[in-house]
Amino acid sequence: MSGNEDNGMEETNGDSFGKVKQRFKDRTLKVAQTKEMLSKQAVKSKEMLSKQAVKSKEMLSKQADKIAKQAEEHERFINKVTHFLGVIAFGTFCFLLGARPQDIRYVYCLFYFIFVPLRWIYYRYKKWHYYLLDFCYYANTIFLVMLLFYPKNEKLFMVSFSFAEGPLAWALIVWRCSLVFSSVDKLVSVLIHLLPGLVFFTIRWWDPAFFEAMHPEGTAKRASWPYVEDRSYLWTWLFVVPLAAYTLWQILYFLIVNVLRRQRLLRDPEVMTSYRELSKKAQKANNLWWRLSGLLGDQNRMFMYILLQAVFTVATMALTVPIFLSYELHVIFQVLKVSASVWNGGSFLLEVMPRQVVLKEKKKSEKQPIPPAPQVQALVAEETPPPSPLDTVDMGEPLSQ
Repeated sequence: MSGNEDNGMEETNGDSFGKVKQRFKDRTLKVAQTKEMLSKQAVKSKEMLSKQAVKSKEMLSKQADKIAKQAEEHERFINKVTHFLGVIAFGTFCFLLGARPQDIRYVYCLFYFIFVPLRWIYYRYKKWHYYLLDFCYYANTIFLVMLLFYPKNEKLFMVSFSFAEGPLAWALIVWRCSLVFSSVDKLVSVLIHLLPGLVFFTIRWWDPAFFEAMHPEGTAKRASWPYVEDRSYLWTWLFVVPLAAYTLWQILYFLIVNVLRRQRLLRDPEVMTSYRELSKKAQKANNLWWRLSGLLGDQNRMFMYILLQAVFTVATMALTVPIFLSYELHVIFQVLKVSASVWNGGSFLLEVMPRQVVLKEKKKSEKQPIPPAPQVQALVAEETPPPSPLDTVDMGEPLSQ
């Protein structure tokens, strides 16, 4: 009996184990099916989202093309309006510069918040958005932080001064930025390089209430400024520290453009960067920059470009120290910057723009469809006036050549 009971117990245990095993298999199968179903749904959702993203991108691209075509159709009117507003705005700015120099920094902040985002949208459409990684935007962001959040920080002011009156200011002259009121893009490019220097000029010399408050905590106010007159201090915060900040930007720029986004740039040659643009222009003109960048061979042009830019930055930052210490020298430098921008603008209007207009008209004429021969004859017949009596008079044989 005991043997039969043991056998029965074993059979019962075997059956229960089999049932548990079967249940486990069923649950595993259900989990696998659920997982597969969720995976399919995720793939479908991803495909739908990607399709919607593509459709949205196409729709935005079509809308942008439509706006661009409408802008081309009304180009002359838009240029007139832009020129009018640009002249009025620049005149107002000059008035404020003389009447209320302490408010110029707020005008600059307003300009940054309005035009830099608009420029990003426009450059994104034109595939120029990598220009916004250039040093001028990096420096302008630091200016904004200093003016809004750390206005009493003397050291940050001096670093910002070095950027504004160093590489940014000299870029106006070296890269021939043009003050053209009928072009929003050129006007913004000039102001991005010109306004910071004017802002720090007004703070340095024309706004005593602002820089009198700019002194280290726990020290008494002094009549002279900066409050530490040691030349080594000036060279540290007008040259060494700004140069270190520039080096940091150069490393980040190289990593982003030449490492992280390298494949993206190789896939699309229409995407422009500063190096691509300068290389294209220099190669076309076969100028000094192109010859200097090729000293180490074509494969090292990027390295030479970085090296030349570093030399330019070191030289221009070194000049900010005497400019910072001399009011007369600083005034002369402001006049030089504005004069160079106006001169380049005049050269663009009188030399470059007429060629651009002729080229546009030529392209328009090439795009217009040529009517077939019967239509041409009909048009000629319609446009030809009836013969007058004078036309029927025999004027004799033509003169022999």
